[in-house]
Amino acid sequence: MTLNGKRTAFLSAACVVVIAGAGLATVGLGGGGGTPVAHSGLPPATAEIERTTLTETESVGGTLSYGSTSTASTAGGGTLTWLPSPGSLITRGRTVYRIDNKPVPLLYGKLPIYRTMGTGSEGPDVTQLEGNLSALGYSGFTVDDEFSSATATAVKEWQEDLGLKETGKIAPGSAMVARNSIRVAERKANVGDRAGGPAFTYTGTTRVVTVDLDLKYQRLVKKGARVTIELTENETTKGTVSKIGKVAKEGSGENPATIEITIAVSKQKALGSYDKAPVDVAFTSAEHDDVLVVPVGALVAQPGGGYGVQVVQGSTVRMVKVETQAFAEGRVAITGPGLTEGMKVGIPK
Repeated sequence: MTLNGKRTAFLSAACVVVIAGAGLATVGLGGGGGTPVAHSGLPPATAEIERTTLTETESVGGTLSYGSTSTASTAGGGTLTWLPSPGSLITRGRTVYRIDNKPVPLLYGKLPIYRTMGTGSEGPDVTQLEGNLSALGYSGFTVDDEFSSATATAVKEWQEDLGLKETGKIAPGSAMVARNSIRVAERKANVGDRAGGPAFTYTGTTRVVTVDLDLKYQRLVKKGARVTIELTENETTKGTVSKIGKVAKEGSGENPATIEITIAVSKQKALGSYDKAPVDVAFTSAEHDDVLVVPVGALVAQPGGGYGVQVVQGSTVRMVKVETQAFAEGRVAITGPGLTEGMKVGIPK
């Protein structure tokens, strides 16, 4: 599914565009220097001055996907007789491919099966194997770093269930190891090919958002920070910064140096069926606490520059010159003489 690829400008800049594009008229009601002047023409609409926290954000482009890809390779010898289809999800104990019609199952862990393990073997790879056997429901052994005769018995039971020769040993190529469940991305071989090379690429099973962030914005991002992800013009969801790259990518020409940011999305259902697609990510750039806020549309351009707001009291209107502090989400933080929370200001257009 294709998302709206249109990238949004930084929000602060967008607010300035709103002000200019709205064609705010220079209303000559006086009030320069903050002196209010009465005026009987009521504006067509009003809004209350609020006291709140105004959050400024920076919006940057990112990519929604299942994360980085890895390659599943087959051991040499034999013929590939079955391969999973792209998009398939494979969990612990399930078959990743078949060689000579013999299944090669998936195990979870960090260490590949780099040696033959049997009775008497010791090491962290034994602990990993026994942990997987236990998770698959096999018992009668202790999960530790020693491959005992009880471990060999459990391995034989597993091999029998897989329809394999019951050797009680685990050899390189007899299983594939990945950190967790996997999602098949793209086939790199075909059924009938000789084993001994890449079989397919795969990713994790959870979608994430990655951002190549301009280094000048790195200060805005901390691990655990909450962000807003814009999927389409009308669809957003929340995410959390889960990983910040340690090595920057060099820039070239007009392209700045960047660092990769990974964002976790807890509500996967909110992502619908989107797979690899462009998104916008809004990071918090600044927070202004306990400020007076009005809609941007309440600003009225003043002679000689600057802005004012029309304070509406009953049937009278007076102009108060204001200083703008920050723009966000169609609102602006202001200061001005005599302005308080709850006052009504005019919306000229």
